[in-house]
Amino acid sequence: MSIAAIVMAGSRPGPDPLLDGTGVSTKALLPIAGRPMLAHVVRALRASPRVGPITILAQNSAELAVEPSLAGIAGLHFADSGQGISSSLAAALPEGDAPILVTTADNVLLTPSMIAEFLTDAEESDVAVAMVEKDVLLARYPESKRTWLKFRGGWWSGANMFRLRGRRVLPLLDFWGRIERDRKKGLKIIAAFGPWLLLGALLRLFTIQQGIARAGLRFGLKAKVVSMSEPEACIDADKPVDIVLIEKIFAARQADASA
Repeated sequence: MSIAAIVMAGSRPGPDPLLDGTGVSTKALLPIAGRPMLAHVVRALRASPRVGPITILAQNSAELAVEPSLAGIAGLHFADSGQGISSSLAAALPEGDAPILVTTADNVLLTPSMIAEFLTDAEESDVAVAMVEKDVLLARYPESKRTWLKFRGGWWSGANMFRLRGRRVLPLLDFWGRIERDRKKGLKIIAAFGPWLLLGALLRLFTIQQGIARAGLRFGLKAKVVSMSEPEACIDADKPVDIVLIEKIFAARQADASA
């Protein structure tokens, strides 16, 4: 069965250095490799047989709805969001426990194979988070700089894909809304789940899979990490240096496709 997808395409408060001097009004429309970021993500989702309807969430969704590169894509919907990620996502959740796939407009290297790997390994969970282990990324892209969560058995970076089992995750989203401002500060995020989890992380007492599972239990949820095999899964368009690397990866993909 196909899964509904939500793409978070809004803007965070304050100026975005990526947009300086571009004339582009919102990050989701910033061109990379000849297309707006959002178009790359939507096309990858639409190319996946695992994905059903796609909803784009943004503060001004009407601006995105008229983007020419998105014209004619089947099953595409647009909805206005609020200012916070968690509250916007909570408002967009379907009724019941049907799972949804969530990703972001700056996840421009997303591919159908990544989607398939993630959804397959996320089965039976209430909350699943895609992540890439440091050695996997640096083996191919040693120049890439990410934010790392350090646990026994590896350092991990988020890959901007989540599977949520409907409205049963609302308590978790409410909690995340209170801490999302610290999303780039690994230890602060871990500490928010309690001193036992922070101590365990600092002393490397458990793996990230064990840590996420324990954090989920706080909300009565079965939570898991999906370890992604493709290093590109955690390279999002967050900084100018990221865009340089992403452009190189797209060029390499195009060369491979033409060979």
